[in-house]
Amino acid sequence: MHATEFLKNPAAPNVGPIVVTYGAERFLRQQAIQAVVHRVLGDGDDEGSTPTRFDGRNVDIATVLDELRTLSMWGDRRLVLVEEAKDFVSDNRGALEKYLEKPAKKSVLLLDVDSWPKNTRLYKSVAAVGLDLDCGPLSVGDAVKWVTEQAKSVYGKQLMRDAAQLMLELVGPQLGFLTQELAKTAAYVGERPKIEVEDVSTMVGGWKLETTWAMLDALQAGQLPTALEYLDKLLAAGEAGLMLLGGISFSFRKLAQATELARSGKPLRDALIEAGVFANKVGPAEQCLRRLGRVEAERIYRRLIDADASLKGGTRLPERIVLERLLVNLSGNP
Repeated sequence: MHATEFLKNPAAPNVGPIVVTYGAERFLRQQAIQAVVHRVLGDGDDEGSTPTRFDGRNVDIATVLDELRTLSMWGDRRLVLVEEAKDFVSDNRGALEKYLEKPAKKSVLLLDVDSWPKNTRLYKSVAAVGLDLDCGPLSVGDAVKWVTEQAKSVYGKQLMRDAAQLMLELVGPQLGFLTQELAKTAAYVGERPKIEVEDVSTMVGGWKLETTWAMLDALQAGQLPTALEYLDKLLAAGEAGLMLLGGISFSFRKLAQATELARSGKPLRDALIEAGVFANKVGPAEQCLRRLGRVEAERIYRRLIDADASLKGGTRLPERIVLERLLVNLSGNP
């Protein structure tokens, strides 16, 4: 089960005598651990609501098993959490498998690991009697859905889809960073019920994002030299290449989507509106696509993907060259 599903309703699945949290999304692992602790021990302030914690890098299996088999003096159940448990699991697979054949009835063992291979006997043993929570990274689509749900459930705000997509483009799908930016933006909008693109632009992007929009306006208007001047100012101010690409992608993915819609017979202007281009930007966007021509417009997605790969280490070219080349390709200028 992915941890996001568990966190929506942590009372639903049967925890059993063992829970494993694993995956690269550290923030999600912390959230899942807190939810398991609450599920097993409640949320009181006494010692009975606190798990027994061990560092998996320097605890032996006998100590952990003794703790699991010791009756709690403070409550009905005991939770033993082994953090950084990679080596602990590797060194004690056999003992853990044997324990799960007859686990303590009123104790839960919680293992927090980086990875959890499915081709092991221990994985199958845990799946049979307990719960494993996948805390791996979310896809961009799932992250958009997650941050939108968080805005509603935590802050009572409607995070508009464009605003959520822009936040993902600028921050990436890391849930810890998204949580921080969402909190700032929700506080910024105050009593307003909706979080709009402009709010995300102000709180997440700041003046650099405003300059990015100016760069993109110039690019879509066919003013490549002006767009390159804005790019130079942004890079000179220390803006990260991937952050700049996020703003470019947010804008041009809509043009790419409109191109796909137009291929199916929809009028280009209607296609741009359906793709989510703002009404006051439809005219320049239409001119941009016509200047690009159909063949080059159909390459927009590939241009963005290639630039992303290059900025993440796929080339030795400086990020300035990668971004300048992208702007030239997207401008429709020879």
